[in-house]
Amino acid sequence: MTRDRVPHILILGGGYVGMYTALGLQKKLRRGQARITVVDPRSYMTYQPFLPEASAGALEPRHVVVPLRRVLRKCDVITGRITSIAHGDKAVTIEPEAGEPYQLEYDILVVALGSIPRTLPIPGLADNGIGFKQVEEAIALRNHVLDRLDIAASTTDEDVRRRALTFVFVGGGFAGAEALGELENMAQYARRYYPQIGAKDMRWVLVDAADRILPEVGDEMGVYTVEELSKRGIEIRLKTFLESCVDGHVVLSKGKPFDADTIVWTAGVKANPVLADSDLPIDDRGRVSCAATMRVAGLDDAWAAGDNAAVPDLTDDDPDALCAPNAQHAVRQAKLLAKNIAATLNGGQPKEYRHKYVGSVASLGLYKGVAHVYGVKVKGFPAWFMHRTYHMSKMPTFNRKARVLVDWTMALLFRREVVTLGRMRMPREEFRRAATPKRSQRDGSN
Repeated sequence: MTRDRVPHILILGGGYVGMYTALGLQKKLRRGQARITVVDPRSYMTYQPFLPEASAGALEPRHVVVPLRRVLRKCDVITGRITSIAHGDKAVTIEPEAGEPYQLEYDILVVALGSIPRTLPIPGLADNGIGFKQVEEAIALRNHVLDRLDIAASTTDEDVRRRALTFVFVGGGFAGAEALGELENMAQYARRYYPQIGAKDMRWVLVDAADRILPEVGDEMGVYTVEELSKRGIEIRLKTFLESCVDGHVVLSKGKPFDADTIVWTAGVKANPVLADSDLPIDDRGRVSCAATMRVAGLDDAWAAGDNAAVPDLTDDDPDALCAPNAQHAVRQAKLLAKNIAATLNGGQPKEYRHKYVGSVASLGLYKGVAHVYGVKVKGFPAWFMHRTYHMSKMPTFNRKARVLVDWTMALLFRREVVTLGRMRMPREEFRRAATPKRSQRDGSN
Protein backbone atom coordinates (compact mmCIF):
# COMPACT_ATOMS: atom_id res chain seq x y z
CA MET A 1 0.00 0.00 0.00
CA THR A 2 1.45 3.38 -0.95
CA ARG A 3 2.07 6.20 1.49
CA ASP A 4 -0.76 8.29 0.02
CA ARG A 5 -3.34 5.54 0.56
CA VAL A 6 -2.66 4.66 4.19
CA PRO A 7 -4.73 6.41 6.86
CA HIS A 8 -3.36 9.81 7.79
CA ILE A 9 -3.43 10.43 11.56
CA LEU A 10 -3.15 14.14 12.32
CA ILE A 11 -2.23 15.11 15.88
CA LEU A 12 -2.90 18.74 16.76
CA GLY A 13 -0.46 19.73 19.47
CA GLY A 14 2.99 18.52 20.49
CA GLY A 15 2.63 18.85 24.26
CA TYR A 16 2.61 15.93 26.66
CA VAL A 17 -0.58 14.40 25.22
CA GLY A 18 0.36 15.00 21.59
CA MET A 19 3.94 13.82 21.89
CA TYR A 20 3.16 10.69 23.91
CA THR A 21 0.24 9.76 21.67
CA ALA A 22 2.48 10.03 18.60
CA LEU A 23 5.28 8.15 20.36
CA GLY A 24 2.91 5.35 21.33
CA LEU A 25 1.46 5.09 17.83
CA GLN A 26 4.84 4.91 16.10
CA LYS A 27 5.75 2.02 18.42
CA LYS A 28 2.46 0.12 18.16
CA LEU A 29 1.61 0.48 14.47
CA ARG A 30 3.24 -1.64 11.82
CA ARG A 31 5.41 -0.01 9.21
CA GLY A 32 3.19 1.47 6.49
CA GLN A 33 0.00 0.97 8.54
CA ALA A 34 -0.57 4.71 9.00
CA ARG A 35 1.02 8.06 8.35
CA ILE A 36 1.36 10.25 11.47
CA THR A 37 1.72 14.04 11.47
CA VAL A 38 2.18 16.27 14.52
CA VAL A 39 1.54 20.02 14.31
CA ASP A 40 2.65 22.46 17.02
CA PRO A 41 3.85 26.10 17.10
CA ARG A 42 7.02 24.88 18.84
CA SER A 43 9.42 22.17 17.75
CA TYR A 44 9.65 20.78 21.28
CA MET A 45 7.51 19.55 24.16
CA THR A 46 7.78 21.43 27.46
CA TYR A 47 7.51 19.52 30.74
CA GLN A 48 5.67 22.26 32.60
CA PRO A 49 5.99 20.93 36.20
CA PHE A 50 9.72 21.71 36.03
CA LEU A 51 9.29 25.30 34.79
CA PRO A 52 9.56 26.81 38.32
CA GLU A 53 12.89 25.05 38.88
CA ALA A 54 14.11 26.13 35.43
CA SER A 55 13.17 29.73 36.19
CA ALA A 56 15.06 29.59 39.49
CA GLY A 57 18.20 28.17 37.89
CA ALA A 58 17.95 24.73 39.51
CA LEU A 59 17.55 23.17 36.06
CA GLU A 60 18.96 24.06 32.67
CA PRO A 61 15.96 25.27 30.58
CA ARG A 62 16.96 23.10 27.62
CA HIS A 63 16.70 20.04 29.86
CA VAL A 64 12.97 20.54 30.57
CA VAL A 65 12.06 20.40 26.87
CA VAL A 66 12.08 17.44 24.49
CA PRO A 67 12.79 17.99 20.75
CA LEU A 68 9.86 16.51 18.84
CA ARG A 69 11.82 15.58 15.73
CA ARG A 70 14.35 13.69 17.82
CA VAL A 71 11.84 11.40 19.56
CA LEU A 72 9.20 11.17 16.81
CA ARG A 73 11.47 9.78 14.13
CA LYS A 74 8.67 7.95 12.30
CA CYS A 75 6.33 10.96 12.30
CA ASP A 76 6.13 14.12 10.23
CA VAL A 77 6.51 17.20 12.44
CA ILE A 78 5.16 20.56 11.27
CA THR A 79 6.06 23.73 13.14
CA GLY A 80 3.01 25.92 12.76
CA ARG A 81 -0.17 27.14 14.40
CA ILE A 82 -3.62 25.64 13.82
CA THR A 83 -6.02 28.46 12.91
CA SER A 84 -9.14 26.46 11.98
CA ILE A 85 -10.53 22.92 12.13
CA ALA A 86 -13.14 21.70 9.63
CA HIS A 87 -13.74 18.10 10.60
CA GLY A 88 -16.63 17.81 8.17
CA ASP A 89 -14.08 18.34 5.39
CA LYS A 90 -11.34 16.42 7.21
CA ALA A 91 -9.00 19.40 6.95
CA VAL A 92 -7.24 21.94 9.15
CA THR A 93 -5.61 25.27 8.29
CA ILE A 94 -1.98 25.67 9.33
CA GLU A 95 -0.17 28.98 9.72
CA PRO A 96 3.57 28.20 9.48
CA GLU A 97 6.37 30.32 10.92
CA ALA A 98 7.00 31.77 7.48
CA GLY A 99 5.01 31.69 4.26
CA GLU A 100 1.31 31.55 3.53
CA PRO A 101 -1.24 29.49 5.50
CA TYR A 102 -2.30 26.20 3.91
CA GLN A 103 -4.73 23.34 4.44
CA LEU A 104 -3.80 19.82 5.47
CA GLU A 105 -6.18 16.91 5.06
CA TYR A 106 -6.41 13.87 7.32
CA ASP A 107 -8.35 10.68 8.00
CA ILE A 108 -8.13 10.49 11.78
CA LEU A 109 -7.90 13.53 14.04
CA VAL A 110 -6.35 13.76 17.52
CA VAL A 111 -7.00 17.04 19.34
CA ALA A 112 -4.23 17.72 21.87
CA LEU A 113 -4.05 21.50 21.68
CA GLY A 114 -3.90 21.90 25.44
CA SER A 115 -4.76 25.17 27.10
CA ILE A 116 -3.77 28.82 27.16
CA PRO A 117 -3.74 31.32 30.08
CA ARG A 118 -7.19 32.41 31.16
CA THR A 119 -6.92 36.18 31.23
CA LEU A 120 -9.38 38.92 32.11
CA PRO A 121 -9.88 42.39 30.56
CA ILE A 122 -7.86 44.08 33.29
CA PRO A 123 -6.39 47.47 32.28
CA GLY A 124 -2.66 47.15 31.72
CA LEU A 125 -2.47 43.36 32.00
CA ALA A 126 -1.73 42.70 28.33
CA ASP A 127 1.06 45.29 28.31
CA ASN A 128 2.67 44.56 31.68
CA GLY A 129 1.79 40.98 32.62
CA ILE A 130 4.15 38.03 32.27
CA GLY A 131 2.78 34.51 31.74
CA PHE A 132 4.25 31.30 33.13
CA LYS A 133 3.29 28.44 30.85
CA GLN A 134 6.17 28.11 28.39
CA VAL A 135 9.91 27.66 28.85
CA GLU A 136 10.51 31.00 27.08
CA GLU A 137 8.46 32.72 29.77
CA ALA A 138 10.35 30.94 32.56
CA ILE A 139 13.71 32.03 31.12
CA ALA A 140 12.49 35.59 30.58
CA LEU A 141 11.12 35.80 34.11
CA ARG A 142 14.36 34.57 35.65
CA ASN A 143 16.36 37.13 33.67
CA HIS A 144 13.83 39.82 34.51
CA VAL A 145 13.98 39.19 38.28
CA LEU A 146 17.78 39.22 38.34
CA ASP A 147 17.78 42.30 36.13
CA ARG A 148 15.56 44.05 38.69
CA LEU A 149 18.17 43.32 41.36
CA ASP A 150 20.84 44.89 39.15
CA ILE A 151 18.70 47.98 38.67
CA ALA A 152 17.89 48.31 42.38
CA ALA A 153 21.56 47.97 43.34
CA SER A 154 22.69 50.55 40.79
CA THR A 155 20.19 53.40 41.16
CA THR A 156 20.02 56.32 43.58
CA ASP A 157 16.32 56.90 42.89
CA GLU A 158 14.36 55.40 45.79
CA ASP A 159 11.11 55.15 43.78
CA VAL A 160 12.86 53.23 40.99
CA ARG A 161 14.49 50.98 43.56
CA ARG A 162 11.24 50.22 45.40
CA ARG A 163 9.41 49.50 42.15
CA ALA A 164 12.19 47.21 40.89
CA LEU A 165 12.14 45.15 44.09
CA THR A 166 8.36 44.61 44.11
CA PHE A 167 7.17 41.32 42.60
CA VAL A 168 3.47 40.46 42.20
CA PHE A 169 2.08 37.01 41.36
CA VAL A 170 -1.63 36.73 40.53
CA GLY A 171 -3.01 33.21 41.02
CA GLY A 172 -2.44 30.83 43.92
CA GLY A 173 -2.61 27.50 42.12
CA PHE A 174 0.36 25.26 41.38
CA ALA A 175 1.93 27.58 38.80
CA GLY A 176 1.68 30.72 40.91
CA ALA A 177 2.70 29.27 44.28
CA GLU A 178 5.58 27.22 42.88
CA ALA A 179 6.91 29.98 40.64
CA LEU A 180 6.80 32.52 43.46
CA GLY A 181 8.36 30.12 45.96
CA GLU A 182 11.24 29.17 43.66
CA LEU A 183 11.98 32.70 42.41
CA GLU A 184 11.80 34.29 45.87
CA ASN A 185 14.18 31.61 47.11
CA MET A 186 16.54 32.32 44.21
CA ALA A 187 16.38 36.11 44.72
CA GLN A 188 17.13 35.80 48.43
CA TYR A 189 20.12 33.62 47.57
CA ALA A 190 21.30 36.13 44.94
CA ARG A 191 21.09 38.95 47.45
CA ARG A 192 24.46 37.89 48.92
CA TYR A 193 26.03 39.43 45.81
CA TYR A 194 24.10 42.68 46.26
CA PRO A 195 25.22 44.30 49.54
CA GLN A 196 23.08 47.33 48.65
CA ILE A 197 19.89 45.23 49.01
CA GLY A 198 18.72 44.35 52.52
CA ALA A 199 16.75 41.28 53.57
CA LYS A 200 13.51 43.27 53.83
CA ASP A 201 13.98 45.48 50.78
CA MET A 202 12.29 43.02 48.44
CA ARG A 203 8.52 42.80 48.43
CA TRP A 204 6.81 39.63 47.18
CA VAL A 205 3.01 39.57 46.88
CA LEU A 206 0.72 36.64 46.04
CA VAL A 207 -2.82 37.62 45.02
CA ASP A 208 -5.74 35.20 44.68
CA ALA A 209 -9.50 35.68 44.41
CA ALA A 210 -10.19 32.50 46.43
CA ASP A 211 -10.02 32.14 50.21
CA ARG A 212 -7.07 29.70 50.03
CA ILE A 213 -4.14 28.75 47.83
CA LEU A 214 -3.12 25.37 46.43
CA PRO A 215 -6.59 23.83 46.78
CA GLU A 216 -5.25 20.66 45.13
CA VAL A 217 -3.29 19.69 48.26
CA GLY A 218 -6.23 20.16 50.64
CA ASP A 219 -7.20 22.74 53.24
CA GLU A 220 -4.61 21.77 55.86
CA MET A 221 -1.67 21.86 53.48
CA GLY A 222 -3.03 25.06 51.92
CA VAL A 223 -2.99 26.72 55.35
CA TYR A 224 0.53 25.42 55.95
CA THR A 225 1.65 26.89 52.61
CA VAL A 226 0.29 30.32 53.57
CA GLU A 227 2.09 30.11 56.91
CA GLU A 228 5.34 28.95 55.29
CA LEU A 229 5.35 31.71 52.68
CA SER A 230 4.35 34.33 55.25
CA LYS A 231 7.32 33.37 57.44
CA ARG A 232 9.53 34.23 54.49
CA GLY A 233 8.02 37.73 54.37
CA ILE A 234 5.76 37.03 51.38
CA GLU A 235 2.43 38.88 51.45
CA ILE A 236 -0.58 36.64 50.83
CA ARG A 237 -3.64 38.56 49.63
CA LEU A 238 -6.64 36.20 49.60
CA LYS A 239 -10.15 37.12 48.42
CA THR A 240 -8.44 39.87 46.46
CA PHE A 241 -8.65 40.84 42.78
CA LEU A 242 -6.24 42.64 40.49
CA GLU A 243 -8.24 45.61 39.20
CA SER A 244 -5.58 47.46 37.20
CA CYS A 245 -1.84 47.46 36.47
CA VAL A 246 -1.45 50.26 33.91
CA ASP A 247 2.23 51.22 33.57
CA GLY A 248 3.01 48.91 36.51
CA HIS A 249 0.75 50.80 38.93
CA VAL A 250 -0.94 47.90 40.75
CA VAL A 251 -4.46 48.47 42.03
CA LEU A 252 -5.97 45.63 44.08
CA SER A 253 -9.51 45.29 45.35
CA LYS A 254 -8.10 45.58 48.89
CA GLY A 255 -5.25 47.69 50.21
CA LYS A 256 -3.33 50.68 48.90
CA PRO A 257 -2.09 50.83 45.29
CA PHE A 258 1.64 50.41 44.67
CA ASP A 259 4.08 50.24 41.77
CA ALA A 260 5.79 47.05 40.55
CA ASP A 261 8.04 46.18 37.63
CA THR A 262 7.08 42.50 37.83
CA ILE A 263 3.49 41.25 37.45
CA VAL A 264 3.16 37.50 36.81
CA TRP A 265 -0.24 36.13 35.75
CA THR A 266 -0.95 32.50 36.66
CA ALA A 267 -4.69 32.73 37.37
CA GLY A 268 -5.90 29.61 35.61
CA VAL A 269 -6.11 28.26 32.08
CA LYS A 270 -8.76 27.70 29.41
CA ALA A 271 -9.06 25.43 26.40
CA ASN A 272 -7.41 26.55 23.17
CA PRO A 273 -9.83 29.07 21.61
CA VAL A 274 -9.46 27.62 18.10
CA LEU A 275 -11.87 24.87 19.22
CA ALA A 276 -14.71 27.38 19.58
CA ASP A 277 -14.58 28.08 15.84
CA SER A 278 -14.42 24.42 14.82
CA ASP A 279 -17.28 22.04 14.00
CA LEU A 280 -16.31 19.69 16.83
CA PRO A 281 -18.74 19.30 19.76
CA ILE A 282 -17.58 21.36 22.76
CA ASP A 283 -18.89 21.84 26.30
CA ASP A 284 -19.65 25.10 28.11
CA ARG A 285 -15.97 25.52 29.02
CA GLY A 286 -14.80 25.28 25.42
CA ARG A 287 -13.40 21.74 25.72
CA VAL A 288 -14.05 18.96 23.21
CA SER A 289 -16.84 16.69 24.44
CA CYS A 290 -15.61 13.11 24.66
CA ALA A 291 -16.70 9.62 25.64
CA ALA A 292 -14.76 7.77 28.34
CA THR A 293 -12.70 6.14 25.58
CA MET A 294 -11.53 9.68 24.61
CA ARG A 295 -13.37 9.43 21.31
CA VAL A 296 -15.00 12.73 20.42
CA ALA A 297 -18.71 12.49 21.14
CA GLY A 298 -20.64 11.24 18.10
CA LEU A 299 -17.54 10.74 15.92
CA ASP A 300 -15.59 7.58 15.10
CA ASP A 301 -12.60 9.29 13.49
CA ALA A 302 -11.75 11.99 16.04
CA TRP A 303 -10.15 11.75 19.49
CA ALA A 304 -9.14 14.20 22.21
CA ALA A 305 -7.34 14.19 25.57
CA GLY A 306 -5.62 16.51 28.01
CA ASP A 307 -6.57 20.04 29.00
CA ASN A 308 -8.69 20.64 25.90
CA ALA A 309 -10.84 17.52 26.38
CA ALA A 310 -13.92 16.95 28.53
CA VAL A 311 -13.38 13.29 29.45
CA PRO A 312 -15.82 11.66 31.93
CA ASP A 313 -14.30 10.77 35.30
CA LEU A 314 -15.54 7.22 35.88
CA THR A 315 -14.03 7.09 39.38
CA ASP A 316 -16.33 9.84 40.65
CA ASP A 317 -19.79 9.09 42.05
CA ASP A 318 -21.18 12.07 40.14
CA PRO A 319 -22.20 10.81 36.67
CA ASP A 320 -21.49 14.26 35.21
CA ALA A 321 -17.97 14.53 36.69
CA LEU A 322 -15.13 15.25 34.27
CA CYS A 323 -11.40 14.70 34.58
CA ALA A 324 -9.59 17.77 35.86
CA PRO A 325 -7.24 19.53 33.41
CA ASN A 326 -3.96 18.60 35.08
CA ALA A 327 -0.71 16.81 34.28
CA GLN A 328 -1.66 13.68 36.21
CA HIS A 329 -4.57 12.91 33.89
CA ALA A 330 -2.74 14.06 30.76
CA VAL A 331 0.14 11.65 31.41
CA ARG A 332 -2.17 8.64 31.67
CA GLN A 333 -4.69 9.66 29.02
CA ALA A 334 -1.97 10.00 26.38
CA LYS A 335 -0.72 6.45 26.84
CA LEU A 336 -4.21 4.94 26.70
CA LEU A 337 -5.15 7.13 23.75
CA ALA A 338 -2.32 5.69 21.65
CA LYS A 339 -3.44 2.15 22.57
CA ASN A 340 -7.06 2.92 21.71
CA ILE A 341 -6.28 4.37 18.28
CA ALA A 342 -3.98 1.45 17.47
CA ALA A 343 -6.65 -1.00 18.63
CA THR A 344 -9.32 0.49 16.33
CA LEU A 345 -6.95 0.42 13.38
CA ASN A 346 -6.36 -3.26 14.08
CA GLY A 347 -10.08 -4.01 14.32
CA GLY A 348 -10.29 -3.95 18.13
CA GLN A 349 -12.30 -1.89 20.61
CA PRO A 350 -11.04 1.06 22.63
CA LYS A 351 -10.91 0.93 26.43
CA GLU A 352 -12.43 3.48 28.78
CA TYR A 353 -10.14 5.80 30.71
CA ARG A 354 -10.33 5.31 34.45
CA HIS A 355 -7.92 6.83 36.96
CA LYS A 356 -8.42 7.65 40.62
CA TYR A 357 -6.74 10.95 41.49
CA VAL A 358 -3.87 10.04 43.84
CA GLY A 359 -3.10 13.53 45.14
CA SER A 360 -0.66 16.36 44.49
CA VAL A 361 2.85 17.52 45.29
CA ALA A 362 4.23 21.07 45.11
CA SER A 363 7.62 22.69 45.58
CA LEU A 364 7.91 26.01 47.43
CA GLY A 365 11.62 26.56 46.90
CA LEU A 366 14.79 24.64 47.65
CA TYR A 367 14.10 21.90 50.26
CA LYS A 368 10.57 23.20 50.85
CA GLY A 369 7.30 21.67 49.68
CA VAL A 370 3.84 20.32 50.43
CA ALA A 371 2.16 17.07 49.39
CA HIS A 372 -1.14 15.26 49.83
CA VAL A 373 -0.84 11.79 48.31
CA TYR A 374 -3.16 8.82 48.97
CA GLY A 375 -4.58 10.71 51.94
CA VAL A 376 -1.15 11.23 53.52
CA LYS A 377 -0.14 14.83 54.22
CA VAL A 378 3.55 15.69 54.00
CA LYS A 379 5.39 19.01 54.28
CA GLY A 380 8.91 20.43 54.26
CA PHE A 381 11.88 18.48 52.92
CA PRO A 382 10.06 15.12 52.51
CA ALA A 383 7.37 16.77 50.36
CA TRP A 384 10.01 18.58 48.30
CA PHE A 385 11.83 15.27 47.76
CA MET A 386 8.55 13.58 46.75
CA HIS A 387 7.92 16.38 44.24
CA ARG A 388 11.29 15.87 42.60
CA THR A 389 11.06 12.08 42.62
CA TYR A 390 7.58 11.96 41.13
CA HIS A 391 8.24 14.42 38.34
CA MET A 392 11.61 12.85 37.56
CA SER A 393 9.76 9.57 36.95
CA LYS A 394 7.33 11.32 34.57
CA MET A 395 9.94 13.32 32.68
CA PRO A 396 9.91 12.06 29.07
CA THR A 397 12.91 10.15 27.68
CA PHE A 398 15.94 8.72 29.49
CA ASN A 399 18.09 11.44 27.92
CA ARG A 400 16.17 14.20 29.69
CA LYS A 401 15.96 12.28 32.96
CA ALA A 402 19.74 11.93 32.99
CA ARG A 403 20.32 15.60 32.22
CA VAL A 404 17.94 16.72 34.97
CA LEU A 405 19.67 14.40 37.44
CA VAL A 406 23.06 15.85 36.49
CA ASP A 407 21.72 19.38 37.01
CA TRP A 408 20.50 18.49 40.50
CA THR A 409 23.79 16.81 41.36
CA MET A 410 25.80 19.82 40.21
CA ALA A 411 23.53 22.07 42.30
CA LEU A 412 24.51 20.08 45.40
CA LEU A 413 28.22 20.42 44.67
CA PHE A 414 28.42 24.03 43.47
CA ARG A 415 26.76 27.35 44.20
CA ARG A 416 23.67 28.38 42.30
CA GLU A 417 24.14 30.42 39.09
CA VAL A 418 22.53 33.84 39.48
CA VAL A 419 23.78 35.60 36.36
CA THR A 420 21.18 37.36 34.22
CA LEU A 421 21.15 37.07 30.45
CA GLY A 422 18.38 39.61 30.00
CA ARG A 423 20.32 41.36 27.27
CA MET A 424 19.65 38.34 25.05
CA ARG A 425 16.27 39.94 24.36
CA MET A 426 18.16 42.61 22.42
CA PRO A 427 21.01 40.74 20.69
CA ARG A 428 21.50 43.42 18.01
CA GLU A 429 21.38 46.47 20.28
CA GLU A 430 25.14 46.98 20.63
CA PHE A 431 25.73 46.36 16.92
CA ARG A 432 22.93 48.78 16.04
CA ARG A 433 24.54 51.48 18.18
CA ALA A 434 27.91 50.91 16.53
CA ALA A 435 26.46 50.86 13.02
CA THR A 436 24.27 53.96 13.40
CA PRO A 437 26.12 57.05 12.07
CA LYS A 438 26.53 59.80 14.64
CA ARG A 439 25.15 63.24 13.92
CA SER A 440 27.47 65.79 12.37
CA GLN A 441 29.65 67.61 14.86
CA ARG A 442 29.59 71.38 15.27
CA ASP A 443 32.77 71.68 13.20
CA GLY A 444 30.73 70.61 10.18
CA SER A 445 32.40 67.23 9.71
CA ASN A 446 30.26 64.44 8.24
